[in-house]
Amino acid sequence: KEFGTNHLKTYTCSSCSAQLFCDEVTVATSCPYCGNPNVIAGKFSGGQMPDVVIPFKMEKKEAIEALSKFYKGKKLLPKVFSAQNHIEEVKGVYVPFWFYSGNADVNLKAAATRAAVHRTSKEIITTTSHYVVERKGNVSFENVPVDASKKMDNDMMDSLEPFDYSDLKKFTPSYLPGFLAETYDENPQECVGRLEGRVSKTAAWEMERDIVGYDSVSVIKRDVKVNLQGRPRYAFLPVWLLSTRYKDRNYLFAMNGQTGKMVGKLPVDKGRFCGWFFGVAFGVAAVLTPIIYFAIMKAGL
Repeated sequence: KEFGTNHLKTYTCSSCSAQLFCDEVTVATSCPYCGNPNVIAGKFSGGQMPDVVIPFKMEKKEAIEALSKFYKGKKLLPKVFSAQNHIEEVKGVYVPFWFYSGNADVNLKAAATRAAVHRTSKEIITTTSHYVVERKGNVSFENVPVDASKKMDNDMMDSLEPFDYSDLKKFTPSYLPGFLAETYDENPQECVGRLEGRVSKTAAWEMERDIVGYDSVSVIKRDVKVNLQGRPRYAFLPVWLLSTRYKDRNYLFAMNGQTGKMVGKLPVDKGRFCGWFFGVAFGVAAVLTPIIYFAIMKAGL
């Protein structure tokens, strides 16, 4: 069944200003980014649709189970995070990304050493040879993702990778029913800096791997020039989000909606931490005290 843009609604969070859209039957009761319950519904007025999308594979039930496993066994976690009512606030969101393609020119210089050992009847002689190693080359890349959302933590989005690009589909609104989607608020030019940082690091690492046969290698110069090819593709990637508050601070957890990988920063219950810390300190003291005592007695102090 065809699902057109005339069936879309928009939602604006009055707290973090997230711009979301979804199908007309999906209800946004709270913002998936900050947990604010005050979201304002409006009529979809058009806008740029993504070029491609990776559909959700993981269901909400699987997201809830993944979160339960994520904090299982973490004794310093506040009890509020194990409450079922917080777990149920998981929302499926298509997060906006830019896909960049191109190549990188790499100029690498390194100091390397190679040691040779000679043994005689009287001595062992080690001869160390020093080299200056240079590597130049070109590394191509395709569909490197950079999230286009200011609300999303960049490290969190990077940690959700990798996505399986064999599931990439041409976008149609028919993928939206049951899910929210965020419009991008960072254009391709604003995201180029992050793209260049990722590509430069990976391209230099690939070139460094080619320096073999030495006992030690120390890179002294890395010059990387990133060349983009064509217009970045606008993509939606599937992410399950859980936003919950603890002591007036918002915590956001994310799960890759395709692979099930879960990421997020967990809060620490200060009361439990103090109890754990002093318990460990007492245990260590109980072990070390007799050892120190006998050491003192043996020394005659």
